[in-house]
Amino acid sequence: PPHAASARYGFDTTCSPCQDFRGDSPANAAESFFRKVKFWEKGDAPPVFVVDGVNYLYIRKNGLLFACTTRFNVSPSMVIELLNRMAKVFKDYCGVLSEEAIRKNFILIYELLDEILDYGYPQGTSTETLKNFIYNEPIMVDAGRAMRMPTMNPKTTPSMAAHKPITYQRERTGKQKNEIFVDILERLNVLFSPSGLVLNSTIDGCIQMKSYLSGNPELRLALNEDLVIGKGGAYGSVTLDDCNFHECVQLQDFETSRTLSFIPPDGEFVVLNYRVTGEFRAPFRVFPAIDEVSPYKLDVTIRCRADIPETNYGANVVIRIPVPRNTASAGCELAQNAVGQQAEFSNTAKHVTWTIKKFQGNTEQTIRVKITLSDPATTNTRKEIGPISLNFEVPMYNVSNLAVRYLRIAEQGKAYNPYRWVRYVTQSNSYVCRI
Repeated sequence: PPHAASARYGFDTTCSPCQDFRGDSPANAAESFFRKVKFWEKGDAPPVFVVDGVNYLYIRKNGLLFACTTRFNVSPSMVIELLNRMAKVFKDYCGVLSEEAIRKNFILIYELLDEILDYGYPQGTSTETLKNFIYNEPIMVDAGRAMRMPTMNPKTTPSMAAHKPITYQRERTGKQKNEIFVDILERLNVLFSPSGLVLNSTIDGCIQMKSYLSGNPELRLALNEDLVIGKGGAYGSVTLDDCNFHECVQLQDFETSRTLSFIPPDGEFVVLNYRVTGEFRAPFRVFPAIDEVSPYKLDVTIRCRADIPETNYGANVVIRIPVPRNTASAGCELAQNAVGQQAEFSNTAKHVTWTIKKFQGNTEQTIRVKITLSDPATTNTRKEIGPISLNFEVPMYNVSNLAVRYLRIAEQGKAYNPYRWVRYVTQSNSYVCRI
């Protein structure tokens, strides 16, 4: 069979198998997988590898490993997509995706696995469809304690109410809030030249939603009136290169009023995916400079400027600067007024990591790295410095200027007025500056 999975595992720190479908995996497959991933020779283990004729495929989510084994020549992308969808289903039904939630809801997880896969063949991963066959209720887990991401800024993490399981609606009483959560997420891919010019830039964005509305009413979501799909937009208009919509979205009013109509399915879902490749204002710019002090000493100065409004800020900005392989030591000097910043040199990885907890908009930060070499500097030594990469999040800000004008219930007769939570987040995906 071309797409049969032999076994499916969910791993935490204790390596616990979840389900064996075909009985043709080795008895020690879980242990073998965990040992390979944990002690891979160089860096992280690849998402697909083979041990003794068994194919192992896995993904990482929230500190958990979701893995699948098979002896067949399956499509890796199909299995990776299946694992991602299964992780989403577990999150929808458990409320949060964490080690504690998986442990407390083992029976529910088994029930979901039995419905998603039959003898290793995928049957369906729709949260909406599975709801008709799932009878176990989830055991609630405190989302605040379960979120094992201390570096995330509280303004960029969803409200704790967004972590309720979808079956929460079965127990809804009149006193519960009718809530709907909307996230406009944008991931940036930017490549800078050494002089700070943008060589390549794209935005991968999406509008995702999670609804806790009683009666499951039809919703209307309005976007910018000047929104243009494709080329040819007027100056100042919001232009998207292309986009695709969730299957539940009705587009009869989209061309005239940029309004989407839909009945939200259960669980978290993406209303709209979009891409932008035109010019846009990069939120951070990097200006590197290298000075050869002596044959054995190099000074690298990095200026980073936040080109975002003063009212916004970059959260948990991490700037990674690779240094030459023959670096004996590297000292880091930060500005005197540097608050909430730290820089450290890793001799094994040969790079400097500069962390800025809160990078206020319209400000500039500088670091000076003094590199001492074990051999005299050559032309190739300078080439080994960089490229510089940035990781960051900017809460309540988006680069494309796509905005939600309003979100309302289409039916006029509804007696309640729901709470609407709209959040904008910009994140780096691949944000690189050449030196």
